[in-house]
Amino acid sequence: MTSPAGPARPPAADSPADLSGPAGHALDPAQLFGRRTAPTESLADQATAVADACHAMAVRFHQGGKLVVFGTGGASADAQHVAVEFVHPVIVGKRALPAISLTADVATVTGVAARDGVAEIFAHQIRYLAEPEDIAIGISADGQDASVLAGLAAARDRGLLTIALVGGTDGLAGHPAVDHLLTAPSADPRVVKELHVTMYHLLWELVHVFFEQPGVLGPEVVA
Repeated sequence: MTSPAGPARPPAADSPADLSGPAGHALDPAQLFGRRTAPTESLADQATAVADACHAMAVRFHQGGKLVVFGTGGASADAQHVAVEFVHPVIVGKRALPAISLTADVATVTGVAARDGVAEIFAHQIRYLAEPEDIAIGISADGQDASVLAGLAAARDRGLLTIALVGGTDGLAGHPAVDHLLTAPSADPRVVKELHVTMYHLLWELVHVFFEQPGVLGPEVVA
């Protein structure tokens, strides 16, 4: 006896249906790479902004500050990735630098969300865990995440250096809570994710470049 058919399964994330173009036609690999060309070139255009952010971060680390990183959804995993890159460098010989992810403590995140609302999950932690000499990095695929924006605002109010990694085309240019803005200009969240990974690897690498140049950061160096 044949059992009745169950509900149709959704296509896998990398199936042709997920990679469709106009009228449902599957995109070929050249088109997929083409989606990434302009956003990747835009990252090169932000070289000065990246270098400025890295220098500011290196100064804060030298003065005894730590890094706090946060984001929701997929960006919460990015936040943990960034933190471990600094705390436990994958390249042997690079110095470890203090960093924490505000997404890792499930009890605190859910407790704050239950009592104060999801928008407060990072801002609350920053008020009680961060110091004015610290660095805050907020990651948001579209630049509109309420909890990330509130976290950046709380960080700015406490005197932290604030850096935003965002996607989309609206961005956060001129936002009063953001000292340094790095943008992945794409409406495709997958492309944004890929560029954000590149961005924070660049931040890690260039911070260490500044550490390795004697005198660049001034005399206020913390050993």
